[in-house]
Amino acid sequence: MSGVRRALATGVVALAALLAGCAGFLPGVGEGSTPSAPTPSSRPTDLVAARKAAGIADCPASSEAPAVPGGLPDLVLDCLGGDTSLRLAGLRGPMLINLWAQWCEPCRAEAGHLSAFASTQQQVAVLGIDYSDPQPELAIEFAELTSMTYPHLVDEEHRLRGPLGVTGIPYTLLIDADGLVVARHPGQFVSLENIQQWVAEGLGE
Repeated sequence: MSGVRRALATGVVALAALLAGCAGFLPGVGEGSTPSAPTPSSRPTDLVAARKAAGIADCPASSEAPAVPGGLPDLVLDCLGGDTSLRLAGLRGPMLINLWAQWCEPCRAEAGHLSAFASTQQQVAVLGIDYSDPQPELAIEFAELTSMTYPHLVDEEHRLRGPLGVTGIPYTLLIDADGLVVARHPGQFVSLENIQQWVAEGLGE
């Protein structure tokens, strides 16, 4: 019986650890914890070359436009790959900005819908931010697999958490033509239509 009890106790501990690890991936629930041993990347270590090979667009040129009250924080983030940087406060819309990470299951689930939105219209620009992700090479691989070929920035140290009130990812912002944050969407989009409706309502269309 002692052997059976030990096996049962081990199973309970393993189940508890699994459930605790999933909590961080729930939409809008905390930062979560990055898996400790992601699958090794087969991509080259040159992230800029990897990004270009994946067909991911270069980041737009940074702007010196003044910061807007109620707009994005006056922070500069590197483009995915690290070859250029972008000042957030200078961005003007309409623009959808999505915070995501390759280890985040809800982010993975909505990626195809974001790709479809970016590719089926030209009125609203789309910008991704690879957030709290220590392995940008895997982010590039995932973006390529899901056709997220719009530009992406990197916020590995989650500098946007305080200024934007980010409690978890995915987390999406909508910026209008004046640079104001007009809508926030904590959590996962469940369809292309879900994104389209949210954007239309946020822009007053």
